[in-house]
Amino acid sequence: MNHPHRLIALLFCVLGCSVAGNSAKAQDVTHSFLACGQKTYIMGADGEASWTYPSATRDGYVLDDGTIILAVNKSKRHRGGAVVQIAPDGKETLIWKGIQSEVNSAQPTADGTFVITEAGNNPRLLEISATGEVIVEFPLACQKTNHHMQTRMARKLADGTYLVPHLLDFAVFHYDDKGKILGKLDTTVPGDSEHKIHSWPFTAIRHGDGQTLVCCTHGNRVIDFDADGNVIWTLTNEDLPGAWLQDPCGAQVLPNGNIVITSYAGGRADVDAPKLMEVTRDKQVVWTYRDGQKVGVHHFQLLTTNEEKIAGPILK
Repeated sequence: MNHPHRLIALLFCVLGCSVAGNSAKAQDVTHSFLACGQKTYIMGADGEASWTYPSATRDGYVLDDGTIILAVNKSKRHRGGAVVQIAPDGKETLIWKGIQSEVNSAQPTADGTFVITEAGNNPRLLEISATGEVIVEFPLACQKTNHHMQTRMARKLADGTYLVPHLLDFAVFHYDDKGKILGKLDTTVPGDSEHKIHSWPFTAIRHGDGQTLVCCTHGNRVIDFDADGNVIWTLTNEDLPGAWLQDPCGAQVLPNGNIVITSYAGGRADVDAPKLMEVTRDKQVVWTYRDGQKVGVHHFQLLTTNEEKIAGPILK
């Protein structure tokens, strides 16, 4: 899939994908994926970029028909960030132009709407139609001092409510469609009352039987809560072959229950951390991705596994 924004794929100097751990042999697992970050691209299972976009992005989805939705970083072109839609033929349409500091998420829903968050003096969640009509709007109950650290990956749930991670509030907030707070998931490390361990929630994924998987960036933890808010699973660097959780931002829960995690500092830190890794629930690593570039992946969407399209709702 190419369009006029395509760049030279060799920019990525792909070194290929690798597999580690005890549960798979080399070449057993391959993935293609959309990567969002300072570079935005679709990486094929063959280690070649099939599509690129010339702007930095925070969030993104590839729809069933090949349409791509992106939350674009603030820039001279979009000073408050934006959400854009790119059709399979390459035509780009502006869905939403941010009017504050940043636009940090862009989730397409089954109803054809988009869930967006804006950071700024008046942080807010918006659900808009494909034509930009505001359907839902409410203020976010996060701190207002540091705009960049207000929120990240907001997601609408099947019941019409919303999960919104608030980084410097150290919690994932659960809102109804009027902005009422229905609950919170505390992401602090037990005993860390002074927040010396910066377990800032970045991505919150509702999956399974009411569970919520949360990536805690900078604190280098991934935790899973049950429906009652109890921590039932935790992944740290002590569970991995090396210090591979280096600013874990995005994640995706696969249909088989495995979890794919991005380390935003992968390739930039003084450790050989992969940019993406897939782990099982028993913490075995079955796939990793490195490309030799000192540019991290902020969030992503896995598109295929072993050349088969990933089925079901995309949990990311």
